[in-house]
Amino acid sequence: MNNRQYGDTSKDDTSGSESGNSLRKRIYIILFESDTPAGKFFDEALIVTIMLSVIVVMLDSVSAVNASHGDLLHSLEWMFTILFTIEYFLRLISIERPVRYATSFFGIVDFMAIIPTYLSLFMPGSQYFIVIRVLRLLRIFRILKLVQYLSEADLLIRALSSSRQKITLFLFAVVNLVIILGSAMYVIEGAEHGFTSIPLSIYWAVITLTTVGYGNVVPQTPVGQGLAMCIMIIGYGIIAVPTGIITAEIAYASKVESTGSSCSITRVCHECSAEGHDVDAEFCKICGAKL
Repeated sequence: MNNRQYGDTSKDDTSGSESGNSLRKRIYIILFESDTPAGKFFDEALIVTIMLSVIVVMLDSVSAVNASHGDLLHSLEWMFTILFTIEYFLRLISIERPVRYATSFFGIVDFMAIIPTYLSLFMPGSQYFIVIRVLRLLRIFRILKLVQYLSEADLLIRALSSSRQKITLFLFAVVNLVIILGSAMYVIEGAEHGFTSIPLSIYWAVITLTTVGYGNVVPQTPVGQGLAMCIMIIGYGIIAVPTGIITAEIAYASKVESTGSSCSITRVCHECSAEGHDVDAEFCKICGAKL
């Protein structure tokens, strides 16, 4: 009798474990797999909710609206925050490696979308940082399956990453240039013409080199005006340099991309939440788990 009872208990435990795994799988499919009807519906509802929450934050920053509907907006904000918090923890529970998801781009964005509201209990005003929720709208690319836009964005990111050393060197040269030109203008014009310090003169050099030209500080002497003209001409040339660097890297990355295979952004690994797998892939290219 006891053995039968123990046997039944073991069977119940196994059944409960299978039921729990089945529930986690269903939650995972809804939250991560936008190919399924349930997943697509959830992601569409999520995007609408995110847009509404961002609108609420924007309206709350308007004094007239806040004065007349502040309590309603505050309640709506907490409602959205609770919903996003539940969603965030369901994502962590449903995936095999929650730490990897939590440290991924979308994981960090999801966390940053909810934490400002809780911080506002201790730091008034921090709730306005929740406009970062607009970044969550990037999920719309997965829902609408705009693969070409995501691939182009990935192409641009790779080009920027490849050219970062050249761009860093270029920016270093520009910083040195504006320091030299600003200091020269300080010597030429002096305090009597508005160039009261070297930092202010460097500020003038930056806005002149970038062709912004606020006009709050203007050279008065012929030599100063001549130097200003030279800086403006240099500015037009400088703008073209990073554009050329990035364009060359994009062309190279595009050439490499054209030799690669097609991928699907809607196939998400249940182990590490990685995307962008080949359409015929059977295993995750990051962690090796079966797709």
